[in-house]
Amino acid sequence: MKLPNIKILNETDKRLHQVSKEVKFPLTKEDKDMINDMLVYLQMSQIDEEREKYNLRAGWGMSAVQLGVLKRIFVIAEEKEDKNFQNYIIINPEILSYSEELIYVGEGEGCLSVNRDVTGIVKRHARITVKYQDMNGISKTIRVREDVSIAFQHEIDHLNGILFVDRIDPKNPFKDKDLMREI
Repeated sequence: MKLPNIKILNETDKRLHQVSKEVKFPLTKEDKDMINDMLVYLQMSQIDEEREKYNLRAGWGMSAVQLGVLKRIFVIAEEKEDKNFQNYIIINPEILSYSEELIYVGEGEGCLSVNRDVTGIVKRHARITVKYQDMNGISKTIRVREDVSIAFQHEIDHLNGILFVDRIDPKNPFKDKDLMREI
């Protein structure tokens, strides 16, 4: 694999706090290339040899806005087995429903745009159902759970101009921890 030439915005970039615009179909060649580059980058960041070779931070998900493109697109590359990935390409997502059960990442969430240690937890739904469009503009629905549900919610937040650090209470970073399940 060849490392894509992409630049991920840092949390200080004001574009990360803007709401992304709905995507019109058909996708442009630039959009398709960007989606492919995001997936390749994420996969490489999760493969030990590639991550070390290119000094990458591991990541599961990336939104177009993190590359400075204010379009409602995100991708997730979930490693299933050694170097085999389940890729999600999500365009114009809308959360249709979510579980009452709340979860959080025990070691805390991370983000490729946040290059610092952050103390605290983010309240997320254990399961969500999302309506979205695929790369051909076909409307689909998916139900995701646990880690993948957290990744979807994190990326949808990006599309709405919200960083995970915005969801952590600075006065009480572990607020309501006892009301949620750690994963």
